[in-house]
Amino acid sequence: MRTKFIFVTGGVLSSLGKGLSAAAIGALLEARGLRVGNIKMDPYINVDPGTMSPYQHGEVFVTEDGAETDLDLGHYERFVGRPTGKRNNFTTGRVYQAVIERERRGEYLGRTVQVIPHITDEIKRLVLSGTEDVDVAIIEVGGTVGDIESLPFLEAIRQLKSDIGVGNVLYVHVTLVPYIRAAGELKTKPTQHSVKDLLSIGIQPDMLLCRCEGDLDRDIRQKIAGFCNVGIDDVIAAPDVDNIYRLPLVFHDQGLDDRILRQLGIWAAQPRLERWQAYMERAERPRRRARIGIVGKYVHLTDTYKSLNEALAHGANANEAKVELVFVDSEELTSENVAARLAGMDGILIPGGFGNRGIEGKIVAVAYARTQSVPFFGICLGMQVACIELLRNVAGLADANSTEFCRSAHPVVDLMVDQRDVTEKGGTMRLGAWPCTLAEGSRARAIYGVERISERHRHRYEINPDYHQQLKDHGMRISGTSPDGRLVEMVELRDHPYFVACQFHPEFKSRPLEPHPLFSAFISAALSSSTRREPAA
Repeated sequence: MRTKFIFVTGGVLSSLGKGLSAAAIGALLEARGLRVGNIKMDPYINVDPGTMSPYQHGEVFVTEDGAETDLDLGHYERFVGRPTGKRNNFTTGRVYQAVIERERRGEYLGRTVQVIPHITDEIKRLVLSGTEDVDVAIIEVGGTVGDIESLPFLEAIRQLKSDIGVGNVLYVHVTLVPYIRAAGELKTKPTQHSVKDLLSIGIQPDMLLCRCEGDLDRDIRQKIAGFCNVGIDDVIAAPDVDNIYRLPLVFHDQGLDDRILRQLGIWAAQPRLERWQAYMERAERPRRRARIGIVGKYVHLTDTYKSLNEALAHGANANEAKVELVFVDSEELTSENVAARLAGMDGILIPGGFGNRGIEGKIVAVAYARTQSVPFFGICLGMQVACIELLRNVAGLADANSTEFCRSAHPVVDLMVDQRDVTEKGGTMRLGAWPCTLAEGSRARAIYGVERISERHRHRYEINPDYHQQLKDHGMRISGTSPDGRLVEMVELRDHPYFVACQFHPEFKSRPLEPHPLFSAFISAALSSSTRREPAA
């Protein structure tokens, strides 16, 4: 079957859920036996989001092949079984970089290089080359219709309909139908204007996903359909949901997948949604509750820990439980207030991060978890501060630290030789999937159930080999290493109910239907802790 294309655009304002909508559509089509691929096109000029602050763009999602990408690729992987990679996310910066490099090599033979056709041709090339092996490609255009930055992408997808053929392309527009409480009415005017903007570019949407607080009655759908030139059955409500994994079921109940297949001329089996239904049944009837303290420095914007938050929810669901996340700003944590701030936590998690801001608060949190026997899970920087804390407070190396933060007589965490001469920041860390060997008899080996694993990394600093033995001598087991034994990948404390940390980012590989074992084990330990809370209502 020739690849079919679904282009997802957004109007009115940002954060309407284009990425989630594209992911949910993918989940429905995959459940019908189709091979689905997703691409996110971002209009910003950065080549990738790798050097951007989490407060600017939320989480940076890392793929198996080491691409630093938009957080929407995390949604794609969690909803669709197909892994993403470098070809699944590109930006204005990457497009212009490729075109300018060709111009410098003389490939345009003296011609004037212009947005049309050269930039739009490069966008189309990236779309087509990234979707050669799928039945249905779902392409999300970042930004909002009307933004100047998005125009080349919108022009490219307009052209693709002629290039590929009318019956092979579907335009889905995500828009807003707000409820005005003072008037007691749903308003369709924002949707009408958004579609008008899209039409001015030459794109007639085939289907509208209308973000709203609840359902849309038939009169509202008829009004939208009439003004926007779509069928009434192609006006789909995208209501607020209490759990994002309900979205495929909500769309299926409105016949969204049937409408898409009909318009694209695809025959496919009925969807198998039993596992999604089972997930939601467990989510709706949790038997227990775990309260997890996340000690970090990006806690004021939850999108900075998007994959982490979802992985904890997956782990809780696997334990028929509900997780309550309590975000604790590590900059505010001290040895004097840590007991009060972390009291009642069933587990403590320290996630990854960069820079020295809030580091001392994280070390204080590790000490609390270690001495109070609270289940602990450290990820990336969380593992590094766990090692620093042990050598400071147990081994007596008072100035143990990381060279990322300061010069120290005891650089427990340091750059490896191959990183010391790196000058460019973008794309130069240890990125993507790396193998790890788990020690026989370790807790890590028991959790995974295998000797060899592969996990995704995003960091520049490592545990200094000069301190491996001192860590072991003071109660820490190095339970996972690189196959050559040089790099520490996992550690755990021997005399602790549950104290596990890893250098990699397991949250990137957790899925609602396939929870990551480290998160399932951590939530299980939290539920068994002495501070276990009452069942959720």
